[in-house]
Amino acid sequence: MTATPSDPGDGLVRIGAVVFIVGAVATLVTFAPLFLGTEPFPPVAYAVCMLMGVGFMISAAGVLRSIAAQRRAARSIS
Repeated sequence: MTATPSDPGDGLVRIGAVVFIVGAVATLVTFAPLFLGTEPFPPVAYAVCMLMGVGFMISAAGVLRSIAAQRRAARSIS
């Protein structure tokens, strides 16, 4: 593997992706009882589904942070 330097927002994007995936899996799991005809999960399970949006926002913050760092670097060069 090549060792590339980490940009300022890379960590947030990775964390956001993991949180998003956890939320997506929770969403799939909470929809399963609707199709299987079993008892629905408690409301806490539906709250975990909100992690999908939280993960998206964390990733977006990482992208914006990376953009800001690239703009600062471009300004310092010129």
